[in-house]
Amino acid sequence: MSVRCERPDAHPHVALVTLDRPERANALDLDTLRELAAIWRRIADADDVRCAVLTGSGDRNFCSGMDMRSTIPVSQRLARGERLEEHEFEALRSVSVALLAGFDLQTPLVCAVNGHARAGGLDLMLASELRYAVPGATFALEEVALGLYPTGNATVLLPRQVGWAHAFDLLLTARPIDAERAAAIGLVNAVVEPEALLPTALAAADAIAAAAPLAVKATRSGVRELLSEPLENAYRRQEELGKPLRRTEDAREAQRAFVEKRPPKFRGA
Repeated sequence: MSVRCERPDAHPHVALVTLDRPERANALDLDTLRELAAIWRRIADADDVRCAVLTGSGDRNFCSGMDMRSTIPVSQRLARGERLEEHEFEALRSVSVALLAGFDLQTPLVCAVNGHARAGGLDLMLASELRYAVPGATFALEEVALGLYPTGNATVLLPRQVGWAHAFDLLLTARPIDAERAAAIGLVNAVVEPEALLPTALAAADAIAAAAPLAVKATRSGVRELLSEPLENAYRRQEELGKPLRRTEDAREAQRAFVEKRPPKFRGA
């Protein structure tokens, strides 16, 4: 298996996903694309997973993007109208889900960026809500240097996350930026030492998982929806999203816990 999905005992309601091809810079080959897409689908359907954490194996690379030796020949054969094996066709169909490009995970995602995040690796990170990186991490979108259009998340999500000028610096120059610069422009939340990376990401995931599940899900989806709405519509829509939550059992439990001076016990109801 080139992707591992674990449910750590010490972190209830958290799924830890690890890209596990360190010998190939955790690049996404055909098998990895299929496996990663399947994992994301399972997490999206799992009611007991309240947050996911994504990281890479090893200490050099988070994800270097597509494994060109594996994906390019198959893509070229498809373009020529040649017959593909079923597993090859399924891998190509899995690209958008694997990259979370247009596929809604339905669950907050925290990235623990343990090294270089390039091309599709950066696309994956852009789909997450929180990101932490080690000092040696770098970030780059190299498609224009290869004569390609960035068709993952970069042209859709990056300008909404870091602003026009910073987005175009990454998109048009193909030059990498370091972790310090990524933090300065808001591409990552913080830069932490390697030994603290996964604990930091898991602590954030635990905090999300400890909150009221229905409220977390509604807030996550609401922010994504309202980004493109005019202000007047956004204010009206946020009231529509928030109103049902006030009648949930979790909201009543939060009120009881406050009065009784104890931590709330949320059930997602």
